[in-house]
Amino acid sequence: MKNIHNIFSVEGKRVLITGAANGNGKAIAEGFGDAGSELFLLDIDHENLEIVANDIERETNSKVHRAIVDLRVPEEIDRFLDSNDNFDVVINNAGVTHNNHLIDYKDSDWDATYKVNLYAPYKIMQKVSKNMSQKKSGSIINVTSLGAELGFPNNPAYVAFKGALKQLTKAAACDLSPNGIRVNSVGPGYLKTNMTTASWNDKKLRLERTNKIPLGRWGEPDDLIGIMIFLASDASSYITGQDFYVDGGWLAKGL
Repeated sequence: MKNIHNIFSVEGKRVLITGAANGNGKAIAEGFGDAGSELFLLDIDHENLEIVANDIERETNSKVHRAIVDLRVPEEIDRFLDSNDNFDVVINNAGVTHNNHLIDYKDSDWDATYKVNLYAPYKIMQKVSKNMSQKKSGSIINVTSLGAELGFPNNPAYVAFKGALKQLTKAAACDLSPNGIRVNSVGPGYLKTNMTTASWNDKKLRLERTNKIPLGRWGEPDDLIGIMIFLASDASSYITGQDFYVDGGWLAKGL
C-alpha cells in the first residue's frame, strides 16, 4: 500500500518546463518550486525568465536552472537537450498563437505555430524519453487547449496543432508505456494570460466566454498547478494517454 502522505510528493524531482517566463508556465514553475522540485526552465523571454527563476530561488529551497531556447529552432532544442536529458517530469507548456481568418492566414504564421506547438513537444519527448527509458520511469505532460476538442474561428493553425498534440500524446503513451513512461495532456480553458488579454479586455467577449463556463469565472494560471502536480506524482502512476481539461466545465456544457 502506498504511503498516502507522500503519494502527491514531487520533492526532488527534476522538472523541465517550457514557456516558463510568463502566464501558465510561470504559475506551474512556481507551483513545482513550492513543492521542492529541481527546476529546468526554458523560454525565449530572457528578462522575465530571470525574474521568475530568481523569485523561486529566493522564496523556496528549490534549485532553478534556466536556459534561453527558441523552440522555433530545432538546433537550439537539440543543443539544450544534448547537455540536459535527465528529467523525471517534462511539461511541454510553451505555445504561440497567430490570429487570422483561414482565407488570409499566412504560411509563415502556420509554420511558426507548427514549430512551437507541435514539433517542439515531439522533439523534446523523443529525446528525453531515451534517458527516462533507462530509468524505467518518467511523466510527460503536454499542454493542449479547448481548441484540441472544439473549433474556434480565426485561428486555424493553433486549433490544428493543439488537436494534433492531443493525438501525439496518445501515440507517445502507447509507445513509451512499456518503458515506464507516462504521457498525458492538460487542456486549459479560458485562463487570464497574455494570450487571452484581448478577449478579457473586450467586455462583450468576456461576458460571452464567461457565460459558457459553468463555474462562472475565467480561470487563473494557478488553477493548473494541482493537475500538474497530480500527473507528475505517484498519485497518477496508473494513468497514461489521457486528456484532462481545466476549463471550468466548458466542454461539459450543453444548453
